[in-house]
Amino acid sequence: MLTRRKGTRDSLIRLALGPDGQVGADVRARAPGRGAWISVGRAELDAANAKGQLKSALARAFKVGDLQIPADLGEQVERALRQSALDRLGLEARGGTLINGADRIEAAARAGKVHLLIHAADASEDGSRRLDQAWRTGGGQPRGLIFPEERSILSMALGRENVVHVALTDPAAASRVSHALARWRAFTDPRTGLDGGAPAPAPGSAEEIDEGIE
Repeated sequence: MLTRRKGTRDSLIRLALGPDGQVGADVRARAPGRGAWISVGRAELDAANAKGQLKSALARAFKVGDLQIPADLGEQVERALRQSALDRLGLEARGGTLINGADRIEAAARAGKVHLLIHAADASEDGSRRLDQAWRTGGGQPRGLIFPEERSILSMALGRENVVHVALTDPAAASRVSHALARWRAFTDPRTGLDGGAPAPAPGSAEEIDEGIE
């Protein structure tokens, strides 16, 4: 059933209905045409899609009888969320609000100039612990976030070599990056937070589709 559950669009994922009746991921909410908003993780979305529940719910939401949902819709959403997060990091790097390099980050963190600290998934424990301590000393959080990918992916996203740790030095930039990463991680594993243990915001049920249709 259509649950009529409400949520802010920043916390939901938009699915767009194309003119050919094809449903696709629109995580940036920019595609023209009609859209429905969902709040589920990938496992739930894939299960609902496989059972035909998603098609039934979207048909009611879009008020159309003939629509096509790709079997890999969950993969499409995850890939789009991942790319959105990587693009966001690249934009902040080019805008001068993101720094990397352990020594540079440590100095900025101790001076209270770091608003978000991120470690690559394959960063060494010693290196991460050192920067976490510096961030705490400067009034930051107890520890930085664990990026869902290894340093090679971070490096490619930023167009720099051997990026293991990054820090956001502007509060608005930190908020933008944190939001992009949280959306990606919440979809791939709703039970796990970005730090590898803290719970992410709980998603809705597999059929929770926002009433608002564009």
